[in-house]
Amino acid sequence: MPVMTKASAFKNEAVPEKGKIMIRYILRYWYFGLLASLFMVFEVLVDLYQPRMMAKIVDEGILGLGSGGVPSSDIIISTGIWMLAMVLAGCLCGILSGVFTNLFSQNYSNDVRKLCFRKILGFSFSQNDRFSVGSLITRTTGDITQMQNMWSQIIRGSVRCGMFFVAGSAALLSLSTDFGMVILVALPLILLEVIVVFWKTGPLFTRLQQSIDTMNTKVQESVKGLRVVKAFVQEDKESEAFAEANRRQTDIQFKVLLIIASMHPVMNIVLNLAVAAVIHLGAIRVQAGDMAPGTIMAAVTYLSQILNGMMMLVMIFQSVTRGLASEKRIREIIREEPGIKDGNLVAGDSSGRIVFHNVHFRYPDQQADVLDGIDLTVNPGETLAVIGATGSGKSSLVNLISRFYDATDGYVEVDGHDVREYTVEALRSKMAVVLQKAELFRGTVLDNIAMGNPHASREEIISAARTAQADDFIMRQPDGYDTAVVQGGQSLSGGQRQRIAIARALVKKAKILILDDSTIALDFKTESQLMNALDRDYAGVTKIIVALRIATVKNADRIAVLENGRITACDTHENLLKSCPAYIDIYTSQLKSEEQP
Repeated sequence: MPVMTKASAFKNEAVPEKGKIMIRYILRYWYFGLLASLFMVFEVLVDLYQPRMMAKIVDEGILGLGSGGVPSSDIIISTGIWMLAMVLAGCLCGILSGVFTNLFSQNYSNDVRKLCFRKILGFSFSQNDRFSVGSLITRTTGDITQMQNMWSQIIRGSVRCGMFFVAGSAALLSLSTDFGMVILVALPLILLEVIVVFWKTGPLFTRLQQSIDTMNTKVQESVKGLRVVKAFVQEDKESEAFAEANRRQTDIQFKVLLIIASMHPVMNIVLNLAVAAVIHLGAIRVQAGDMAPGTIMAAVTYLSQILNGMMMLVMIFQSVTRGLASEKRIREIIREEPGIKDGNLVAGDSSGRIVFHNVHFRYPDQQADVLDGIDLTVNPGETLAVIGATGSGKSSLVNLISRFYDATDGYVEVDGHDVREYTVEALRSKMAVVLQKAELFRGTVLDNIAMGNPHASREEIISAARTAQADDFIMRQPDGYDTAVVQGGQSLSGGQRQRIAIARALVKKAKILILDDSTIALDFKTESQLMNALDRDYAGVTKIIVALRIATVKNADRIAVLENGRITACDTHENLLKSCPAYIDIYTSQLKSEEQP
């Protein structure tokens, strides 16, 4: 029985119900949160006990109030040693609290980030377009980091603030009930400011994350299209566009920081006035002989701890406000229903038969159909070419086979079943697709080809590369198949990237092969050799070849001519030249183009 890795286990884990999405991952590591809180309780208890020991040192050790005014060095030393031991113990508890807090928040954010990424991989093309790449990057990085910080603050800060307020107030009142009046006056002022800050910064944090989305999108577009930017000398324009996005983000960040910065002086004023009030009340009690000076020192310390705890509460609310804004954005991803939903049928034997039944299709948010009443049958092992003018619906047609999109009316059938009856994984396991744009990934040439079939041997990968006419140029690379590929394959030419992408599809050994205008960057000789190799090495495979050039498709078993989303003819090259005006126009225009000097 195979051993399931952590990655595969997470992949097979069911997505939680909507109302339990975050709770599930919070409860998964509850014991780390509990341990962090317990150690924080011990650390705060140490902090709360220290003022009493300091009062003892002052009153009994220095002033000697309990021994007729005779100072006692023994009390100073013994209490000082005990204070030092308590401080060390509190320090250890603080460290352990931090460790367990990080274990909780890091594991929680790790799980949520993996869940988000898994959901993003399941998005349809239209969902990716709606969210935008920059936004998805921000959400899976910055937003989840904000949630992680929020939980760190909640676990540690809430315990610390709560204990300082409750236990500190009790300790202060145990010294004198007069000090309670100071708390009753100061506390509402602080809570009012907390509420104002929370109310003002909440919407700003949402806008801040959205502005980061925009900025990331601009960076992603500019870096990805850097060659175009340089070719058209648009560096200044792109810099200005980025500067504008950066300015909006900076303005929002400045407003947030201004609100938070204005809080600290008010807090300090309230804190200092409260301390002055305690000292004044204490001085009256000392003069009356009802209170010792050390007690006033302890009272000032307790009051400072209480009010500092309240100031810390503002920082917690800041993190919570920003974390909640980020959590809302993460929930939008997690709660997003898949645009392409699984059926129940798993892959069985595949013949490669494809049938379009009166298929209509329009893209989301568009009014006009891209495909209009398509009826087409592709028989097993047949090579069908699809040709037509730009915008005629060629790519849309083949995208419906692999369910990159679903038909808006009618249905597509693969091996006798509606494609919507299959699980997406089962359906796509039947076919290999080479898209218009050859996407390569960071790694080696071998890694990129093996992506089509991770279990393929090196010999199978080389064989697929030879059929794709890629072996020759790969072997001319410094390290052959182990040559490193930079991100996007920018170190290779367009034709080289396309041939590697074709090899990646071929090594999958699927019964259906779809080439979506994926030979446009190849010269005529290489393309002809590729088509001959496909006919020779993959004779039993159903092939659908989308192309713009007659030379690419003329040897296909049949050629479907698309005009304005309709198939106006479907026959051999020779017959189309006799009966299809649109095909004749394409052929004539390309022939004249080739004849021109």
